[in-house]
Amino acid sequence: MTDFDPYDYPRRWEADVVLSDGGTVHLRPITPDDADRLVAFHGRLSERTRYFRYFGAYPRIPPRDLKRFVTLDHHDRVGFAAMLGDDIIAVGRYERLQGSDQAEVAFVVEDGHQGRGIGSILLEHLAAAAQESGLNRFVAEVLGENGQMVRVFKDAGYQISRALEDGVIHLEFAIDPTEESVAVARSREQAAEARSVHNVLHPKSVAVIGASTDPTKVGYAVLTNLLTADFAGPVFPVNAEHPAVRGVRAYRRVLDIPDPVDLAVVAVPATSINEVMDDCLAKGVKALVVVTSGFSEIGDEGRSAEQKLAEEARAHGMRVVGPNALGVVNMDRAVRLNASLAPKLPGLGRTGFFCQSGALGTAILADAAARGLGLSTFVSAGNRADVSGNDLLQYWMTDPATDVVLLYLESFGNPRKFARLARRLGRTKPIVAVKSGRNAVSPALAATSVQVDEPSVQAVFEQAGVIRVESLAQLFDTALLLAHQPLPEGSQVAVVGNSTAIGVLAADTALAQGLELAGEPVDVGPQARPEEFAAAVREALLRENVDALVVVFVPPLAVPGTAYARALKEAVADLAEGQGKPIVSTFLAAEGVPAELAVPGPDGSPGRGSIPSYPSPERAVLALARVTRYARWRSAPRGTLVRPHGIKPDAARELVQSVMDGGAEWLTDTQVVELLGFYGIEVAPFKIVSSPDEAADAAEKLGFPVAAKASNSLLKHRSDLVGVRLDISSPETMRAAYTDLCQVSGVDTVYVQRMVAKGTSCTIGLQDDPSFGTLVSFGLSGVVNDLLGDRAYRSIPMTDVDAAGLVRAPKAAPLLAGYGGSPMADLGALEDLVLRVAALAEDVPEVRRLELEPVVASESGASVVYARVAVGPPPSRHDTGPRRLRTMN
Repeated sequence: MTDFDPYDYPRRWEADVVLSDGGTVHLRPITPDDADRLVAFHGRLSERTRYFRYFGAYPRIPPRDLKRFVTLDHHDRVGFAAMLGDDIIAVGRYERLQGSDQAEVAFVVEDGHQGRGIGSILLEHLAAAAQESGLNRFVAEVLGENGQMVRVFKDAGYQISRALEDGVIHLEFAIDPTEESVAVARSREQAAEARSVHNVLHPKSVAVIGASTDPTKVGYAVLTNLLTADFAGPVFPVNAEHPAVRGVRAYRRVLDIPDPVDLAVVAVPATSINEVMDDCLAKGVKALVVVTSGFSEIGDEGRSAEQKLAEEARAHGMRVVGPNALGVVNMDRAVRLNASLAPKLPGLGRTGFFCQSGALGTAILADAAARGLGLSTFVSAGNRADVSGNDLLQYWMTDPATDVVLLYLESFGNPRKFARLARRLGRTKPIVAVKSGRNAVSPALAATSVQVDEPSVQAVFEQAGVIRVESLAQLFDTALLLAHQPLPEGSQVAVVGNSTAIGVLAADTALAQGLELAGEPVDVGPQARPEEFAAAVREALLRENVDALVVVFVPPLAVPGTAYARALKEAVADLAEGQGKPIVSTFLAAEGVPAELAVPGPDGSPGRGSIPSYPSPERAVLALARVTRYARWRSAPRGTLVRPHGIKPDAARELVQSVMDGGAEWLTDTQVVELLGFYGIEVAPFKIVSSPDEAADAAEKLGFPVAAKASNSLLKHRSDLVGVRLDISSPETMRAAYTDLCQVSGVDTVYVQRMVAKGTSCTIGLQDDPSFGTLVSFGLSGVVNDLLGDRAYRSIPMTDVDAAGLVRAPKAAPLLAGYGGSPMADLGALEDLVLRVAALAEDVPEVRRLELEPVVASESGASVVYARVAVGPPPSRHDTGPRRLRTMN
């Protein structure tokens, strides 16, 4: 600790956090400047709270104690203050017990803020700081009658030992994160973030700051839309120049409103935002929707103003949607909130929609209405200075009004968190996502985002079961099916129609998408009457080998098409939902849900059981194929996180750290063999030789047959290898091979390596994505596979199901199962190898790149022939550590 600055302020420990009631506070280390605030905080504590904390009356803080409380070294003595505005509302601290790896921990929360989850958050952040400072355990002394404090420790998920003596409970526990403590923290995070979004979408009152009498202004549009939607609570226009706006009494400032304000929609110019913010903070507004533009999308000056907006709002307990947002909508009949710039809303449904683009949001809502897709909630977050898609995923996870989630994403704010949340949500509610911005991201979104590689996005979406689509049209096509029809139980599809040509087109598309045909397409003929058409549909649905139905229909000239539509709806009314068999149609050239195929929902909009119609059979079948793949993922085993046996992570970390301390980036060949050995990954034995006799001797010791190559390192990439000789079977041929290799390569160093069993060459690697984290890649070796980019990816941590899917995902993977006479491979051995590589990546994040190539997969196992490893400072992991909100970088 000789070079440790005891008063070096650890700014990295600052964090905005969400509390259990959805409010926010700012957490930061205590400094000497906090003396007056700490005295004021202490003065607001009740006698009972002071007694529980200090085991006595302690009416005031003596000067000597005060100096000690605020003068910390941020290492052995650490203190955090929870700030609401300029006030301290809670304090947590620890102090190292002399000469040990333990510290005594304590915290106290102001009476009016107890029960908001501040204690558990303080404990998380104190534990993280303590671990960073080399501490391993916490001890605490709690009065036996202080049940609330005991519960904070007990419910944190740590393994706690406790002893009672003279009315004081002595608690002791290791602070290393456990599965239970991480699960507890994430459960609390979900509940808190969901509650904060609930506060935005279920306000009891709304103020429109910047409400205007000018129909061309956004303040006029927002107020009009709120009133037109018949919001269930009071609406307060704020306008300094007019006593009323749109016939509603107006107030000069939000502070003049006599009643509480839950949500404020801000529609004033960006230059006036600071004054508005001050008023909202003083008023105690719970949340802001900022539709104003002129922030990060215009450059650095706007970016700075946007960052200040988010920081100030969070520090005063508020969440922010925007700026530059279209707004928020809640279709719940008990709320009826349209705090947005969109004049036209769809009907009530059970689909939640999140998008980033405000301009696109209006078109999205109008399109949903035109297609008959009802929504539960809609959020257009604009620049996402605070509230993001991850917050909405948390909300929809437990929202009983939402069954389907739609996302239009141009970027990711916290990609690792998105992957975790989507994977969990997708098991109960389908997520359909458009991910645009593959090649370009707008400046506004770039300000709050990180660039991600396309393989990373695809890998995470696949693992999380996200239904990825390429356009808004595909998004709505898929959403209509998910919103109105059940999930299929299998991939057997029947096709029924009155046109052979269209039926064949639907069947061809189904086969091309990996679906199976349950028999030939049924053609009732163009002259079939409505009842004959309906009977064919009904018969197909009743067949046991049918999982889904595609209905293709061309209206005959003699009979109105509506008669066939009514017959179709009546034929399936008592079958489709109960049988669990979804139906898609190409009917009357309609797009969406035509009235004839609609089953009215609560407000008359198309509801569950309605049959979606598509302009072409291809689009109908493509939507069905996407939903079928999702249903297959959802019903598949979830898998378990696997820790391979026989691994030595501590030894691996020590080796990697020694390499980094030496200033090296790439490990030497022997270091690679040693590192991989700690994870049970064996590289085929080899020896480095520099003469013909050494080569012959090495070959004999390794055991013939052997391979030889000349290169500056065994660990070069396959394409860099020079002059390889295979199947060397005698000392004489080994000597001759050595001489030839040296002449060809111009070097005198040759690697002699034991031959492995013949099989299919594969490659396994680690790809470092700074946002999603490390990805494990797998593919078959070869120039063609490299040219086509035939690689599959999975993020870590990986389950056994992930590993099994990874080795079967490349297009060339059937070669591992004997396709075309190729040798059979031990897929289990490949899966085990993949899991060991994933465990290494998870345990030692300093491993920034790893390549095993070739890995020869045979019937007898998987043998690593060559390998190389690069190390470096570990990437920042955006979804680890104690709970905190994302910040703008």
